[in-house]
Amino acid sequence: MNILVLGGTAWLSRQIAAEALSRGHDVTCAARGESGPVADGARLVTVDRDDPDALAELAEQEWEAVIDVTRRPSHARAAVAALADAAEHWTYISSVSVYADHATPHQDVSAPTLEPAPSDVDETDTSRYGELKRACEVAVTDALPDRSLVVRPGLVVGPGDPSGRFAYWPHHAAAAAELLVPGSPEDNVQLIDVRDLAAWVVTLAEDDVVGVLDGVGPPVSREQFVQEVLVGVDTSPALVWVEDEFLAEHGVQMWMGERSIPLWAPGPGYAGHMARDVLLSVDADLLVRPLSETARDTLLWLRENPDATVAGLTDTEHAELVAAAHRRT
Repeated sequence: MNILVLGGTAWLSRQIAAEALSRGHDVTCAARGESGPVADGARLVTVDRDDPDALAELAEQEWEAVIDVTRRPSHARAAVAALADAAEHWTYISSVSVYADHATPHQDVSAPTLEPAPSDVDETDTSRYGELKRACEVAVTDALPDRSLVVRPGLVVGPGDPSGRFAYWPHHAAAAAELLVPGSPEDNVQLIDVRDLAAWVVTLAEDDVVGVLDGVGPPVSREQFVQEVLVGVDTSPALVWVEDEFLAEHGVQMWMGERSIPLWAPGPGYAGHMARDVLLSVDADLLVRPLSETARDTLLWLRENPDATVAGLTDTEHAELVAAAHRRT
């Protein structure tokens, strides 16, 4: 196949390009080229998508598949306007952030979505991320209703993750004698290895799949998640379980950022955040590797890249909270 990746120089889009190349496809990446190199074997066409005519040259070619990851609706609209006649199939990589309800567990792609961001919204406003992604979806599906696929990833993890969210867990599991674990053992955790997501996206494009699918693995319990991480990093720290209230009292933030515990989203308002029903995706041949393998490979990557980001609590903060948890009893 002749595949055009709009992006291809960072994280997921680069992994998609690499996966397609590994299957023998011809891959062109259209990007500014500032986020990093394209995968070995890909052709880079340097474009600035803020330029209305940026994709004109690419429109002169035929593309069996186009894959776009943009979060900017203006870019999505310009891309389909320029390339719709040249593309046989279009995949847009969106996000589960487009869903309006994160409190109800076990929802699938039929769940209500946010309203698309209006055309005059600031496209760099990260607080409007879900609305911006939804506007991109609408731009694609309105222009290409019969030959487009929207993939909505959940939490994407694995080696190379610039956010450092998942990296928090193998890092502390390997470094600490006691591992602080938030919430309850029954809480849901749901994620997908970037390599599995990329492989699936390429397969869907090869098969000309259309419609909407969630790109995230089946949910597991917090206890299973932690145990798989420990298997992957080959350590056995004592687990120190703490309630949401304890973490709130000590100023610990949810999800990511400074003084946070990544992959922790407390309260009933987030009960469905990592508990999506992905039966439709599994039926569409989504395959995910064991979490232990993702943890192992992420730790190896961290050790090979000591400057890589590890989000959340520092080692000192983690140790202080473990000590505070012990003082309660």
